[in-house]
Amino acid sequence: MKRLMLSIAPALVLAPTAQAHVSLHPNVIPAAQFAALVVRVPNERPDATTEVRVRFPPGFIFVSYAPVPGWTAKIVHRKLAKPVTAFGESHDQEVGDVIWSGGEIASGQFVDFPLSVSVPNGRVGAKLTFKTLQTYSSGEVVRWIGAPSSEAPAPQIALAGRNAPAQDVPAGPRVTAPTSTVAASSGDDDDDDSSTETLAVALGAVGCVAGLAALGVVLIRGRRT
Repeated sequence: MKRLMLSIAPALVLAPTAQAHVSLHPNVIPAAQFAALVVRVPNERPDATTEVRVRFPPGFIFVSYAPVPGWTAKIVHRKLAKPVTAFGESHDQEVGDVIWSGGEIASGQFVDFPLSVSVPNGRVGAKLTFKTLQTYSSGEVVRWIGAPSSEAPAPQIALAGRNAPAQDVPAGPRVTAPTSTVAASSGDDDDDDSSTETLAVALGAVGCVAGLAALGVVLIRGRRT
């Protein structure tokens, strides 16, 4: 039990405070499945945000959007060099960009733009990057295209197994397996307990045999005398 508590303790470290940048939620998605995503766009400028353009990585064949009051959404496709088969159908194009325009996000506010997407298949733990351009009423364009450690990081999601649940990891998109860690720790403890019990039983049996042998010797000697 002590080892089990020690293995869980590091996971209780508080996540760092989230910065006000464009992000995707949830950020861990099962591969090769349909999933609901939200593009969260905060406004950290005095001027209003008037357009959001999200560039999709390769592999997204189906993307649909939910209406957001005051905003118009447009899906831009790109041609594939070679047709692919998805869900039993052949496709010669994939989603390139999704653009929201016509509305405003005031300073200090944010808007969630919901999407339904067919997540491409890929290696568990692989990260997909969605470079985003945020345009303000002043004409300024903030390019969320950098690495996770940069001042303007691009939104990312991580791929989980096909049957894994979607998750929102505060520390950033990463695939963790706390359940398997706990199970492994519990299994080790059970093995130790089982080994100890087996040894005790074996020693007890040896003791019984030795006791019976000694009793036999005493009885034999008693008859001889």
